[in-house]
Amino acid sequence: MDRLDETDELILAELAEHARATYAEIGQRVNLSAPAVKRRVDRMVAAGVIRGFTTVVDRNVLGWRTEAYVQVFCHGTIAPAQLRAAWVDIPEIVGAATVTGTADAILHVLARDMQHLEEALERIRSSADIERSESIVVLSNIIERARP
Repeated sequence: MDRLDETDELILAELAEHARATYAEIGQRVNLSAPAVKRRVDRMVAAGVIRGFTTVVDRNVLGWRTEAYVQVFCHGTIAPAQLRAAWVDIPEIVGAATVTGTADAILHVLARDMQHLEEALERIRSSADIERSESIVVLSNIIERARP
C-alpha cells in the first residue's frame, strides 16, 4: 500500500474511536457504502497498516489498582523476542519495552493489591533468564494521555 488517502485516515479514526461500529455505520460517517469500507479495511489489514483487532480491558474496573514499573536486568544478552515470548501470557503486564541504560527492559504492571503484585513479580522473574528486577510502585498518576 503506497499511501493512505483522506478517506482511509477517516476510517482509521472511526475504528480507533468506535471499534465496534459496523462497516455500514462507519460508511455513513465517511460517506461510503459498507462494502467499500470493508474493502478499504481489508486492504489496510493486508498492507499491515492495521495490525490487528483487540479488546482493551480497563483493569481498574476489575479492581486492579496497584500499579508498578519494573526494571528488568537479565543475565547476559537476551533477544527482545525471547522477552516478549516469556511475558506475553502474563496478564498483569500491560506494557513492556526494551530500554537503554543498565536495565534490559521495563515493564508496566497492574495488580489488585500488593500481594497480587508480588505474585506477578515472582512469575516475571521466573519466566526468563533474569538476574534481578527493581520495582517502582505508582502512588498517583498526575498526567495520563491517550496515545495518538
